[in-house]
Amino acid sequence: MDELLSRGLDLLLETEPGLEPYIGQYRRAQLQNKLEAYVGELELFNPAYGLVGTENHEELIIKHILDSLAPLGHILRTIQNSGDPPPVPQIADAGTGAGLPGLPLACALPDYQFTLIERMGRRIGFLQNSLAVLGIENVRLEQADIEKARSGPFHLITFRAFRPLEQPILKALLKLLAPGGALAAYKGRLEKIQEEMKPIEHLLSSWEALPVQVPFLEEERHLVVIRK
Repeated sequence: MDELLSRGLDLLLETEPGLEPYIGQYRRAQLQNKLEAYVGELELFNPAYGLVGTENHEELIIKHILDSLAPLGHILRTIQNSGDPPPVPQIADAGTGAGLPGLPLACALPDYQFTLIERMGRRIGFLQNSLAVLGIENVRLEQADIEKARSGPFHLITFRAFRPLEQPILKALLKLLAPGGALAAYKGRLEKIQEEMKPIEHLLSSWEALPVQVPFLEEERHLVVIRK
């Protein structure tokens, strides 16, 4: 058992007790096994594929796995507060790269359907292999630029890769949303978020920056929830 990952999941539960049905004792062993297998695949292929910007195991767990899972409570509430929560929420991860944050979220939410959208073929190949190794059945892959993606509509679209969030990408993402859907952007400092949102606020009905505490990470993190 990876003790750092296990302690990180414990801290997430302490921060968000409502996550017990998702990462608590009932599903804990299965979730931990899948996440550890995923970390193993990342560490195996990262030197050749350049999947993530670290080769340090501790950083990989904290800055990628736990960072992906830390906003889980916000994500669940965003879907549940959409006005008409769907029986099976459809979630996309745009520009997923190595599968972050989409693959850890899919491990934690096996009853939700995920689509990971990525333009690079070698990363799609890595994800195909990872899905087979982990035995994940609630994820499909689409190789495409965001502007050319044909999947959807989605109730929620997550992304970490776009910095800053510019109008062409924003418009493409909004087109993929179902009515009442939302974008969920993984971001850092609030001051920088406010600067980034000013040029695109006129395209949106609302947005909010929700603070996120990533276990063991002493950096300011937010989930920016954006609605049409």
